[in-house]
Amino acid sequence: MAELTSILNGHRLAAPGRPLPSVLIATRHGESIANVEFQLAAETGALTVPITSRDADIPLSPHGRSQAHDLGRWWAGLPAADRPRAVWCSPYVRTAETARIALAQAAGIGTVPVGLPVRYDERLRDRELGVLEMLTAAAIEKEHPAEAARRRKMGELYYRPPGGESPLDVALRMRGLLRDLCEEEAGRPVLVVAHDCTVLMLRYVLDRLTEPQLLELQAVRNCSTSLWRSHSGRLHAEHWNSVSHLA
Repeated sequence: MAELTSILNGHRLAAPGRPLPSVLIATRHGESIANVEFQLAAETGALTVPITSRDADIPLSPHGRSQAHDLGRWWAGLPAADRPRAVWCSPYVRTAETARIALAQAAGIGTVPVGLPVRYDERLRDRELGVLEMLTAAAIEKEHPAEAARRRKMGELYYRPPGGESPLDVALRMRGLLRDLCEEEAGRPVLVVAHDCTVLMLRYVLDRLTEPQLLELQAVRNCSTSLWRSHSGRLHAEHWNSVSHLA
């Protein structure tokens, strides 16, 4: 029981002598075609978006591919000790495309080795929204008013749609992933390519945020970079949600 309590409190990631990556960098995938369509729907109040594929198969937009190239150039320009030597990636198409494009760009510049390993881990997948999947905000209010009301009552952190996950469910995934990542990538820099909610929950776990602190944060931007550096047995945030490298 004591060990379980330690894990749930995040102490497993902060114990003296515990293996940690030297640097952990997290990024959200580049802009996807769904990001474009849902932004337009939010602006117009549309009830539907012209997307028929499942969420896992949604690709990057042309602008998203450009962002991934910019991410690769940023990666290649990092100090040698900070350049990721491994990539952990969500298996979704948009994240896999982002990782592939960024890695090819960085390797083409010549500062990152060709053939760097990419590990696809299902725990990094996007938050599952169950019955609300692919519904616009206007459609949720119209077709699922009881769920919209329950969401407002529960709050974003605790709300779990039928058949889906709450952000706290995603945080539990991140705790398990971080234990494996810290052990397998000990002593070297690593890049995580994931989604807005997964990157947000990485910060929630690593920085031990409260609910109010979490809700104050801006949405994670496409191809932004967030960096934690190992020091004194913990990973400490050095910068968060930066897009200064994007053209």
